[in-house]
This record gives sequence, structure tokens and C-alpha cells, in this order.
Amino acid sequence: MPDASAALITDDAVVLGLLAVTLGAVFWTASRPSGFWKKFYNIVPALLVCYLVPALYNSFGLIDGAASGLYPMARDYLLPSALVLFCVAMDIGAILRLGPKAVIMFLTGTAGVVIGAWVSFWAMGLIHPETVAGETWRGMTTVAGSWIGGGANQAAMKEVFEVEPTLFGQFIAIDVIVANLWLAVLLFLAPRADAFDRWVNADTSAIESLKQQIASYQAEHARIPNMADFMLIFAIALGITGLSHFLAAPLVDWVRSLPLDWRLQDYSLDSRFFWIVVFATTFGVLLSFTRARQLEGAGASTIGSVFLYVLIATIGMQMDLKALADRPTLLALGVMWIAVHAVLLIGVAKLIRAPLFFLAVGSQANIGGAASAPVVASAFHPSLAPVGVLLAVVGYALGTYFAYITGIGLQFMAG
Repeated sequence: MPDASAALITDDAVVLGLLAVTLGAVFWTASRPSGFWKKFYNIVPALLVCYLVPALYNSFGLIDGAASGLYPMARDYLLPSALVLFCVAMDIGAILRLGPKAVIMFLTGTAGVVIGAWVSFWAMGLIHPETVAGETWRGMTTVAGSWIGGGANQAAMKEVFEVEPTLFGQFIAIDVIVANLWLAVLLFLAPRADAFDRWVNADTSAIESLKQQIASYQAEHARIPNMADFMLIFAIALGITGLSHFLAAPLVDWVRSLPLDWRLQDYSLDSRFFWIVVFATTFGVLLSFTRARQLEGAGASTIGSVFLYVLIATIGMQMDLKALADRPTLLALGVMWIAVHAVLLIGVAKLIRAPLFFLAVGSQANIGGAASAPVVASAFHPSLAPVGVLLAVVGYALGTYFAYITGIGLQFMAG
């Protein structure tokens, strides 16, 4: 990475403005209904561009991500706020009404990510030990966070397991490349759902019921937000973030006061950031059972996504884009990982006779999150797109916990 003296822009206010303009340009071009940009974003995901462009700024010396204070700001304030808003949007009742098979396939996808991480780490250790040597396991925790939850959970794992920026950059590339290959497979299979459903002897009658439930939910909750809605969303997001900071500090002090032979530090339980994320996620889930969940109709998760993409840009500005070229075998690790996830999903779908729709959306709600799960759902029927969002929101709630479990297992395997 360039050193501070080589960077053309060193003022964080100017850097933040540059990142804001960059994000605006990405989303404006990605929203074009036709033409070059439509074709471009059909190939290159907007999420990757949001990482890549700030990384280019850093790699070519326009800015110095390592010397900037923007990432710590986004990590400590915007990340917990985004987690709160994603979890507030969760509708437990709607998830349960999808039927047990949808939930089973979603949880199978989660288990596939966890087990896939362990299996691929073990297998690559036999095939090519250099790939998983050293701190590789730490980088894998960030992919687990992304593939179970999303970008916020990924960033959380980066901090909890202290993943250095270059390694993080390598695994961001693995995350995006492998996840989008799998997305392409699911989109390819969607028009062929009838053949898959016949193979597993699936009962698809619930799909029509799902369409009616979603249509009713949209009609009931959609509204034009006003100033009071936005201020309430702002208050909940930053209020819970502040409360999480307040509670985390004394808890960490208490953990650090315990005997060292308890080895709690080995499990990141002495990490202030870990507890901030846990508290923010937990309070967000609890609020989803209250009237606060109605703020989703005013765009709570959309505002959470704005926070998240600012965080994504600040992470990108720390990346060294040349790093992946030094370790191409990491791509084989990622492909092996997603293959275990896929095999487990297909096996369970055959066992419980789940339609391809539940498999595909359950998988993508984990791997792709709220950004692409509705894309897969709408490939089956446009009115089903919110199903992907609902399951993906559950993933945001589970991502921190299960990615942490994945990381502990990888740490044990790495010795």
C-alpha cells in the first residue's frame, strides 16, 4: 500500500466526499435500465465495484486507507447501526408462515457454510498445505460472516479475529468470485425447477400460498416515509449502538479481570468490538418483536444498507489488489467450500422433498444476503422477491454467531 507521504489526498473530509460520490456513481449506473451499464453490472456485481474502486484509489496512491480514520468510524458506529436496522426488520411470524421446509433449507445452507469451511480447510490441508498455512483461517472467518449474514457480519469477523487488511482483501475477492459463480448456477437452475421438483418429488402447493402472503404483506406495510419515520430510524440505530458501546466497556473490563488460565481471550471474549456487535444484534432482534418493526415499511433496512455501503467503501480503501495474485490456490479453497454447501443442500432437499425454490432462496439468503436473495427468488416469480429479503434478514441476525463458531472451529484445526 502507498505510504502517507505518497497519497495525493490525505484529508479525511475530502476522502469521505470522494467515497460518497463513488458510491453514488456506482448505484446510479447500476440502476440504468438498459445500455452499457446494464450489461456491465450483469457481469460485474455492484458490490464488487464498491470494494474495487476505493481499492484502486488506494493502490494507485490517490488516498492512503491505512492512515485514514474513516474505517474505524464506520466500523464502530455505522456497522452496529446497520446490524440493528437489519434485525429490526425481521418478521419472525412471516418466516414461520413460509413453512418448515423453507426454514429447514435456510438453516441447512447456514450449516453448509459452517461445515464447508471446516471440510475445505481440512481437505486443502491434505492437498496443498501451503494454502491453509499461517493466518488463513482468520481470513476464512470473514467469508463465513459474509456467506451466513452479509457485509456487516463480514466486517465484524474482520475485527473480532483481527484479520489484517491484505489477507482480508484476498478473501473479499474469494467471497465475491465464488458467491457469484454460485449465483449464476442458481439462476441457471431456476427455469428448470420443474425437473428438479419432480426428481425430489416435491410438493409445490405452498408456493402459491407464499405469493398471496407476500402480496398482502406488501400492501399492508408499504408507505411513504416522513421526517418522523427517518428520525425514529436514526434514533433506534444510533441509540442502540450507543447502548451497546456503554454495556460492552464494563463487560470487557470484567472479562479481563478473570484468571488468565480461563483463556477467554482465545475466544475473543475480551474484545470490546465483539460485545458491541453481539449487543447490537441482540437488541435489534428483540426490537423486531415490537412496533419498531413497522419502521421497515419506511425503509429501515434501506438506511441500514446505506450505512453498510459506506463501511464497504472504507474497507475497500485498505485493500491491496495485487495480493490475490500471490495466492491463487485460495480460489480452489473457496470452490471446495461452496461445493460442500451445495451437496448438503441437495441432500437435504431430496430427503425432505423440498422444492428448488426453497433450496435456491435458502442458499442465496446465506451466501448472497439481501442484495441477491430477492434476485434468485424473483427468478421463480417476481412477487416472491421479498421472501429472499426476509430469510436474508434472519441471516444477518445469525451471521455473527455462526461465523464466530466457524472461526473457533478453524482456530482449533489450525492449532
